[in-house]
Amino acid sequence: MAGTHRSRATDTVAESERSGAPAVILVKPQLGENIGMVARAMLNCGLTDLRLVAPRDGWPNPAAEKSASGATVVLDRARVFETTADAVADLNRLYATTARSRDMTKAVVTPRRAALEIREAAAAGQHAGLLFGPEAKGLHNDDVALADTIVTAPLNPGFSSLNLAQAVLLLGYEWFQAGVETPDLEVTLPKGTRPATKKELLLLFEHLERELDACGFLHVREKRPVMVRNLRNMLQRAGLTEQEVRTLRGVITSLVDGPRE
Repeated sequence: MAGTHRSRATDTVAESERSGAPAVILVKPQLGENIGMVARAMLNCGLTDLRLVAPRDGWPNPAAEKSASGATVVLDRARVFETTADAVADLNRLYATTARSRDMTKAVVTPRRAALEIREAAAAGQHAGLLFGPEAKGLHNDDVALADTIVTAPLNPGFSSLNLAQAVLLLGYEWFQAGVETPDLEVTLPKGTRPATKKELLLLFEHLERELDACGFLHVREKRPVMVRNLRNMLQRAGLTEQEVRTLRGVITSLVDGPRE
């Protein structure tokens, strides 16, 4: 099991590097527990490049490993830097996360937009980073000045506060989803059945309409064509199987014939 876990971790790191995953830079993080929860959020989203700028309690930190819930591959690869400038020196694009307005002329984008831009940058061979500030005060203006773009999540304006791991998860999730192709809708049919043919559907429609005529439901001649079309459209949209058509025809017969002796 340990070998399998290590293999999966290695695969995750390799995939992260291949996909141009952004680096996550934590500036002066205060609690080891928060760093661990960030690592967990990162690995959830396939991010493995964690950079720490002057962590308050030093590094490594045992508290981080406890709260990482197994995301040790992120912690093991984490790098420590003295300054933010050092931590982002190799990056081509930098996104600073903040909910506060800054007196700077910078583009402000949502996490979703940032994710798309990072994917585009990666396709062009550029490496991006996501910059997060200390838990208590957020990023200093000098750190924000290093960024190309500010990222602000459109949350409840009356309460937009996120903890560090939540913020990382929010941006990581958007980045991960931006690379996921939405699969076509697939319908799995039970064994022993198949989609109904048009002939089988037509026989169902005629059976139902015959009985509705007999009971007087379709007695208004002018409205009958529209009502019939509506009923047929309704049943057509259901995507019935051959078995379901037979079941419905049995239901109609039972309603007409009444209870058996």
